[in-house]
Amino acid sequence: MARIFKGNKAALPSKRCAACGHPMSWRKKWRNHWDAVQYCSERCRRQKDMAQ
Repeated sequence: MARIFKGNKAALPSKRCAACGHPMSWRKKWRNHWDAVQYCSERCRRQKDMAQ
């Protein structure tokens, strides 16, 4: 059975990806280190390493 979100997603914090600028919304798995999250995906994180 699928979980039903019973909140307001617009109220969740968000920020832009440091590599591509894509907007990211807060995720439960990031709750303990939201301030350290910089990239929207593993692909963007790897691109950052290649650009340097």
